[in-house]
Amino acid sequence: MLHKNMIKGDVIRRHARLRKNISGTAQRPRLNVFRSLQNIYVQVIDDEAQTTLVSANSLDKEITEKYAHGGNAETAAEVGKLIAQRALAKGIDTVVFDRGGYIYHGRVKALAEGAREGGLKF
Repeated sequence: MLHKNMIKGDVIRRHARLRKNISGTAQRPRLNVFRSLQNIYVQVIDDEAQTTLVSANSLDKEITEKYAHGGNAETAAEVGKLIAQRALAKGIDTVVFDRGGYIYHGRVKALAEGAREGGLKF
């Protein structure tokens, strides 16, 4: 349990360091990632207006129909494609990627690559 708390603290510290330098605007909003053990969540956020413009997660109906488990890289890539599709529908084509303090590997990397495949520019 102690090791788990130490890792969580590391993620929080990394995210705080990242957020000092990353900010989303209306022209280039922030693509924020949250990863849990079972699912992955992503939002496109305008920090100036403090609003969420678009969101998607592995619990969305489009994803759960195809994949039974939401905690793997394959599902994360599909969530990335879904967020790109929804963002492009709202007229958002470029974003700032906020990996949420997580290491750019595995599910986070798969989500980013899926969003790029879907047409988002980082």
